[in-house]
Amino acid sequence: MAVSGEHQREVLNEQDPAAKDGKADSAWPVLPIARQRRGSLVDQIVAAIIGMVNRRELRVGTKMPSVRQFAKVNAVSTFTVVESYDRLLHLGVLSSRRGSGFFVARCGPDAPQQACAPSAAAAVDALTPDLYSGQSDALPVGAGWLPPEWYGESTILDAVRHAMKIPAGRLRGYGHPLGFPSLRQHLSASLSAELCAVEPEQILLTHGATHAFDLVLRTLTRPGDVVFVEDPGYSNLLALVRHHGCVPVGIPRGAAGLDMEALAREAAAHHPKLMFVNTVLQNPLGTSLSQAQAHRLLALAEQYDFWLVEDDIYRELAAPGEASLAAMDGLRRVIRIGSFSKTLSPVLRVGSICASCSLIPELVRVKMLTGLTTSEVNERAVFDAVSSRVYRRQVERLAQQLIDAGARAQERLLEAGLQPLARPRGGMFVSAGWTAPATPGQNARTIAERALRAGILLAPGDFFCLHAPATPWFRFNVAYAAEPQLLDFLRTCL
Repeated sequence: MAVSGEHQREVLNEQDPAAKDGKADSAWPVLPIARQRRGSLVDQIVAAIIGMVNRRELRVGTKMPSVRQFAKVNAVSTFTVVESYDRLLHLGVLSSRRGSGFFVARCGPDAPQQACAPSAAAAVDALTPDLYSGQSDALPVGAGWLPPEWYGESTILDAVRHAMKIPAGRLRGYGHPLGFPSLRQHLSASLSAELCAVEPEQILLTHGATHAFDLVLRTLTRPGDVVFVEDPGYSNLLALVRHHGCVPVGIPRGAAGLDMEALAREAAAHHPKLMFVNTVLQNPLGTSLSQAQAHRLLALAEQYDFWLVEDDIYRELAAPGEASLAAMDGLRRVIRIGSFSKTLSPVLRVGSICASCSLIPELVRVKMLTGLTTSEVNERAVFDAVSSRVYRRQVERLAQQLIDAGARAQERLLEAGLQPLARPRGGMFVSAGWTAPATPGQNARTIAERALRAGILLAPGDFFCLHAPATPWFRFNVAYAAEPQLLDFLRTCL
């Protein structure tokens, strides 16, 4: 693989204290490579490093030796190391940041998932596309979207038709980097009335909440940074944190909320760069933080100087007056993530980041570097929908419908022999499972695979955890959790 001269100069000019005093890093092992072996030295180095990553001898976030250190320890030329690192970068095994060096980014291309990602090891990867596509014929019990009729189909379709009548003059260019101005102004007014003062210039529109998480990670973290996540928590976020070469540390979350004592211990031990937290109607447990817990969380973030990224996409479905980190903090060290996927439709893919004025310019720069702008057509459709006279009544009706469906789902799951992990007061999800430990032949993965063959799409608890749970449980979408087809299947699993 050809290596650019610019890249060679960059890595060879890297600061290397060990090279200055003639000492190599004695902690770095000599790799089993030899000139007389079949295959080039570059091939051998790449294979050896991938093997170390697969065996977890090198973990995600580990900083690699500098080019000169590596060359000195292994008695090879710096150009051989440059080409080896470059190939590992292209394979995605390593990542690099200017001035910081090289870091292990993820598993090697041939790595078994359980080698580097305990949370993903038991996740049923074959099911993952169906959890998001909406195209499967299976009963979508594990899905994160609701039946279209629950959202108010006519409002959405009318908004999309109106958005398609975009003025001809708007067909030039890519749209505003911050997003459609009218939608940002509407968000500014509604958030200022309900949570805290937010200017339109403090709002950046995104392709949904996951895109927002990605932009925050790209902007604020570097490989090797510690990032706190809830455990269990949003499945895509766990994978995204690892993808950026960060080290996820799980903070236990249960029926009573976050384990604040564990959070305090981990913060003192790791000094994280940021923490993601789902304040209200958390995915997957469906619970909300108390006001006292929110205040304690903000105090710990202040004490240990880390950002709080508030995943607030279920706010409109929650009861008024629930705790809000953004409202308590005024967007000083809180970054609020919003989305319209849960109240309109996930197909529209419109989310938002609300942050301090000092942070928004860098987030905009990263957004433009990675995708220029977001779809003005989608944002216009969302604006038309949320500014309509029926939207507020529609959301209130949806919130009550979810409360009723959640209560019904908890009853039916208990009757089928499953115990809820928590008792949510609304929202889209109930998580429940069996209290007995999983057996090798009867765990969440095998149950989910059997369910799929029976025409039922389940979301195993393993999908939401950093490590496989001791007992099998699943996240249930309350819109489908009382279906006789599901309940009959669950009774066969006892």
